[in-house]
Amino acid sequence: MKVIASSIRKGNILEREDGQLYVVLTAESFHPGKGTPTTQIDMRRLSDGVKTTDRYKTTEQVERAFVEDHDYSYLFQDGEHYTFMNGETYDQVNVSADVIGEQAVYLQEGMVCILSLFNGIPVAIQFPPRVTLEIVETEPAMKGQTASSSYKPAKLSNGARTMVPPHIQPGTRVVIQTEDGSYVERAKD
Repeated sequence: MKVIASSIRKGNILEREDGQLYVVLTAESFHPGKGTPTTQIDMRRLSDGVKTTDRYKTTEQVERAFVEDHDYSYLFQDGEHYTFMNGETYDQVNVSADVIGEQAVYLQEGMVCILSLFNGIPVAIQFPPRVTLEIVETEPAMKGQTASSSYKPAKLSNGARTMVPPHIQPGTRVVIQTEDGSYVERAKD
């Protein structure tokens, strides 16, 4: 299916002239004052993981591969593979660690993710935008520190690190953005 380059988003699967499939890592449009607007697309070849960058005119046609997106629940990790289950058909799928990437630390048992399948093979994953985790370790608040201007490092229950406002203490449940691991707010539960 042909689409214009400016409509390409992270996680889309493209089929290039060489017949290979590529997953989009980043897509950024540039609109200079003079000249033609362009879209730069960083992508990774699915067959061997080689990364490449292409630049297109924003109105140029790009071949988007037909992939099926389905909701899958995360079950468990077994070495280099993560097992997910389709809630409707109960089919289980193994997803390799390189498809999931660095966001694997945010996987929680039962978490529903969107898997993109090409000919039955998982090629990309979309995490929920936010997860709720507990702070296990952080520095005590300094007297006179204002909440609006400064953040302090904290360790989350999944082992990841983030920056939180000074009033957050160990044991507090917080909402974290899965895309970049940043603090959003205190959990409301």
